[in-house]
Parts: sequence; C-alpha cells; structure tokens
Amino acid sequence: MKLEIDHNSAIPLYIQAEELLRKIILIPEYQQGKLLPNEVQMSSELGISRNTLRQAINKLVFEGLILRKKGVGTIVTKPVDSKANNWKSFSQEMKSKGISIINYDINFKWLVPNDEILQFFGLDTGTEVLKMERLRGKDTGPFVFFISYFHPRIGFTGKEDFERPLYDIMQQDYSVTVKLSQEEITATAANKDMANKLELNEGDPILKRKRFVYDPGRRPVEFNIGYYRADSFVYTVESEK
Repeated sequence: MKLEIDHNSAIPLYIQAEELLRKIILIPEYQQGKLLPNEVQMSSELGISRNTLRQAINKLVFEGLILRKKGVGTIVTKPVDSKANNWKSFSQEMKSKGISIINYDINFKWLVPNDEILQFFGLDTGTEVLKMERLRGKDTGPFVFFISYFHPRIGFTGKEDFERPLYDIMQQDYSVTVKLSQEEITATAANKDMANKLELNEGDPILKRKRFVYDPGRRPVEFNIGYYRADSFVYTVESEK
C-alpha cells in the first residue's frame, strides 16, 4: 500500500495520517501480527514530522486499536471489525423498557476539556468543545447524571432542543450518523455533589459508564460519562457460542 497524504488539502495533516493508519490496520497481514511501518520510515515517506505522525498513532493507541511494544514496534491489537452489536442510546434503552424519561436539569457550556478528551477527539490543545450535563430519571425521581462532550465537527450550538433524542438530532439536523459505541463500566462511591443530584447518601454505591461514540468512519463524535444509581441500573451481556 502506497503511503501518501495530500499536503494541499485543508484537512490537517495529523487527521489525514490518522485516517491512513485506519486503512493500514485493515490490511490482513497487519491484523495477523505484522509490525506496522516504523515512525521514522512512515513520517519520511509521508513528508510529515514524527510529532505529527505520533499524534495520529496516539489516537489509535488510545482507542485500543494498536499497541506499542517497547523495543519491538507497533502492532494491531485485535481485528478492527470486532465490536459489540445492537447498542442503543439511553433514550432507546428506556423506550424499549417502556420507561418515560424526564429531564430534571440540562446545562451547556463551551470549554477546553482535559487532555483525555482532547486526545480522544484528536483536537489541538486549547480547542473548545460543547459540554452538556443532564440529570435524567423517571417521575419518581432522577437516577442518572450524564456529562457529554461533543466534537466541534458536529456543529452543535447548545441551543438545540435536547428534549428530543440526542442521536435523532445529530442525524436529522446535522447529518451525523452514530455507528459504534465502546464502553467502560466501573463501580464507585457517590461524592457529595453526585449524592445530592441522585438523591443518595454520600458514599452510596453508583455505577459509572464511559461511552465513546463514533460515526461510520470511526471518527469520534461524543465522549459521554454516565453516573447511575446502583439500584436502578442493570447491565446485561448476552453471549452465544
């Protein structure tokens, strides 16, 4: 495969390098364990700095698609098309259970997020993104607090009607389709602020779910963190051999 990017394009070089890497790791020989071209070779062939290339590589490392082995090189960690199927948005999950959801509070803010979120989105230091906080639940009370960060590429302004399902707004108003969700679920204890929001006692158990959402081209769309009352959320995994 010829390694090349368009230096006359308006698309930043590190994003072009990232998209090229995504194509490279789909090649069967690399999925079967062959080392990816080294940074010196690749940056020279592409005509970009190693720092620019490393920014693209770090993005795929962060997503768990490739792995650096010290003194060895970089390899694909798993088949790229291996993913969880049939994931749903929160609204879809609740609708499938016949639960009507109430938004108790919604807040928006433009800010510069932390390095983890900037790295996930592949954004430069100092870039502002839209942050949305939503306290949601049933008529009996709130049971989940969401914090979402959105890639500026979507075009959100913060003035959208978020009483509508989030991904419907993306699809219908901004032509952004969500395709893949990767999740991390952990148990933690409610701090004072979260206990107040979820009507719990400080120190009560809650579940924390991180969701990394991508479009069909595996470009990041949303970085979401949800804090759930442990007595209101069950996570079920179905496997079939």
